[in-house]
Amino acid sequence: MPATERAVELALTAAQAAADKKAQDITLIDVAEQLYITDAFVIASASNERQVVAIVDAIEEALVNLPEKAKPVRREGERQGRWVLLDYVDIVVHVQHSEEREFYALDKLWKDCPTIPFVDRDMVDAGAAGSEAS
Repeated sequence: MPATERAVELALTAAQAAADKKAQDITLIDVAEQLYITDAFVIASASNERQVVAIVDAIEEALVNLPEKAKPVRREGERQGRWVLLDYVDIVVHVQHSEEREFYALDKLWKDCPTIPFVDRDMVDAGAAGSEAS
């Protein structure tokens, strides 16, 4: 059974919030058929600790501003700012420093799971603006 609609909505909202803070290599993984504790992972990278914290703050703000006011039930790693995990039950968000992302390679660990398509709306808007200028 694939990720629920709610999980997909939360994951896409979190991914867009991360993209808005210039997160790199944003990946959404549907783990619903592999794990019974969550439906999706959102994984994003940042080049420094300050950016990790800024991305985490943006994600929390975006999800709490949804109609259901989603808040994490658990948060880990904020003090170090190298890998912050936000557990929203339906989704788990991993914001990692680029070095941690490469070392722990969560993408490879879950490579057999389907991904959830995500396109940064700013990239879509930029593409539309570019085609209108032509």
